[in-house]
Amino acid sequence: MYFKNKGATERSSRSVVSQKWSLFLCLGSFCAGMFFTNRMWIISETKGGITRTTTVEAERLKLVSEGCITKFLQQKDIRLVSKDNFGTLDNTISNLEIELAAAKTAHEAILSGVPISEEIEKGESRKRKYFMVVGINTAFSSRKRRDSVRATWMPQGEKRRKLEEEKGIIIRFVIGHSATLGGILDKAIEAEDKKHGDFLRLDHIEGYLELSAKTKTYFATVVNLWDAEYYIKVDDDVHVNIATLGETLARHRKKPRIYIGCMKSGPVLSRKGVRYHEPEYWKFGDKYFRHASGQIYAISKDLATYISANQHVLHKYTNEDVSLGAWFIGLDVQHIDDRRLCCGTPPDCEWKAQAGNLCVASFDWTCSGICRSVDRMKEVHRRCGEGDNALWKASF
Repeated sequence: MYFKNKGATERSSRSVVSQKWSLFLCLGSFCAGMFFTNRMWIISETKGGITRTTTVEAERLKLVSEGCITKFLQQKDIRLVSKDNFGTLDNTISNLEIELAAAKTAHEAILSGVPISEEIEKGESRKRKYFMVVGINTAFSSRKRRDSVRATWMPQGEKRRKLEEEKGIIIRFVIGHSATLGGILDKAIEAEDKKHGDFLRLDHIEGYLELSAKTKTYFATVVNLWDAEYYIKVDDDVHVNIATLGETLARHRKKPRIYIGCMKSGPVLSRKGVRYHEPEYWKFGDKYFRHASGQIYAISKDLATYISANQHVLHKYTNEDVSLGAWFIGLDVQHIDDRRLCCGTPPDCEWKAQAGNLCVASFDWTCSGICRSVDRMKEVHRRCGEGDNALWKASF
């Protein structure tokens, strides 16, 4: 009986030792393998299958990526911020995303075969930065209106080229094409442009009910054509003091996402047949949200870039100024209400000029522009204009 118990005890002891050595050998083998190979597989999904990266390579990739990010931020003149300055970093990232969207839009336009303007073909669009682009909305039937603008507040010929080179200000009449491409209306504009060279032709079919589409196409076009700080839309029956406009915009150049004009919130007209009838009136209630009046308004580059990048999904309402305001709802946009952009015609703008408070733009609210502008534009310019030398003395 004693010998039986002894034999059983020895077998049990050998079994315990055997299990301990097995565990020790396993751990030793694993450590030895880690020591000699010094690598650990990291699996990531790719289109081609599985990519494996060593820990050493992963560290190298991390260092390289960090270096690229730092270099990119240095090129953009961006300062790294602390936890207390996340707002600044957020704005920086937002601006970079907008720039990326603009580049993507331009690339897609090229791939889709959209006609490239003469300025882009010459490479002039990105050679330099401009201060502002002023687009004067016009129509085929408005030749006399355009001539009244040329004879007053819009520099012509060599002065216009000097304005672009020295002040960074681009001014163009903005028009699309007729329903019959290459017809008599288009040929008349081509002849006028050959004489004056002051048109920007859009890939857009003209029509009064298409003003929202034209506005969207305008901003999407100019932001990819000229790299400017501000983009302005103005009607061809409005008087503008260009130097005063520039000085007004220059005060806001350090602010992001600027939307400036005479802000209003008028009634929504639901009855058919009246002027400014809104077919989608049920979306608004009794009054519109605050938006800039359509005679003249300006937006900063980041907002124009936003329109360009999202133009295919931005909804168009009947009234173009309502459409523009709607596109900015939900965005962190600074609405600036400046009543100097909507002065009345003489004597209103004249009294303000005599008081040293020059108007940026003048028109008659009753006509949504200067009443009989062809006949009265020179009078308004004489009585409310900033003077011929003001533009050349101004510094932006």
